[in-house]
Amino acid sequence: MSKKLKESSQMSPLAEYVEKNLHSPSYASESDANISPPTSPRSVSSYSFTTNVALVMVINAATIEEQLADLTRAIEGLVKHVQELIPVDQLKEFIKGTTRGKIEGSSRSSFTYSKPYTPRIDSLKMPIGYQPPKFQQFDGKGNPKQHVAHFVETCNNAGTYGDHLVKQFVRSLKGNAFDWYTDLEADSINGWEHLEQEFFNRFYNTRRTISMVELTNSRQWKEEPVVDYINRWRNLSLNCKDRLSEASAIEICIQGMHWELCYNLQAIKPKTFEELATRAHGIEMSFNCKEDEYSVDPNDDDGDDGDATP
Repeated sequence: MSKKLKESSQMSPLAEYVEKNLHSPSYASESDANISPPTSPRSVSSYSFTTNVALVMVINAATIEEQLADLTRAIEGLVKHVQELIPVDQLKEFIKGTTRGKIEGSSRSSFTYSKPYTPRIDSLKMPIGYQPPKFQQFDGKGNPKQHVAHFVETCNNAGTYGDHLVKQFVRSLKGNAFDWYTDLEADSINGWEHLEQEFFNRFYNTRRTISMVELTNSRQWKEEPVVDYINRWRNLSLNCKDRLSEASAIEICIQGMHWELCYNLQAIKPKTFEELATRAHGIEMSFNCKEDEYSVDPNDDDGDDGDATP
């Protein structure tokens, strides 16, 4: 009994106050009667910690060591009190449930498809009786400009124009191009011109532009058939930045042929590439026949016109 009285006499006023109020039904002062009790775990901890720290500051202790000891006991008491109000298991379940909800929400959003165009585009109605046409498929290879040109013409022939094309464009894609479309951000496309520009930015044409100088310097290879040269030259001219009339293109193409072909075709002056290929092939065949006639058989004896003497 005397030992308990001795320990009680050594306890500072702060410790006595904390010990008394932590085990009482209500630890709020009269001045706090109008303050509603905290409802969340964080507000409980903040409320209790602030109240008791204030008590430590207003109650004078004899030494700094006693102040620290009183503060330590007060914090330990507050921690114990909070744990009694909110069980640790319940707090863990609350944190676990919140974390699980965020993870599941993130997983769902990453696997959910959203239309890349705005609600305004989505609300557009197709014309009455509209039947989706059969589109050419683009897989990310080839000429994107030609694909768009064919797509627009197909849609216009089916009676759809402008922003209506946005909702149909996905039907003309496959492979890498379809993957690009599905990866577009939701509500990011606000019109056909916008989608067309995004498409060109992704699948830009990598064909090399040919200058007029390079085109005029093209020559028929040594063993190259003239028809193969004409086809090669025409494919090259399609990438030329300068537009040529058919007559000018034929003239430049002839200048790159072998001398014999060039000389004869300049006199004939073909009007179309079809005529050029036909005439050039005929001249080439006649040259080959003449070369065969003048060729000498190496097995024949030179200068022996008569019969051999036995």
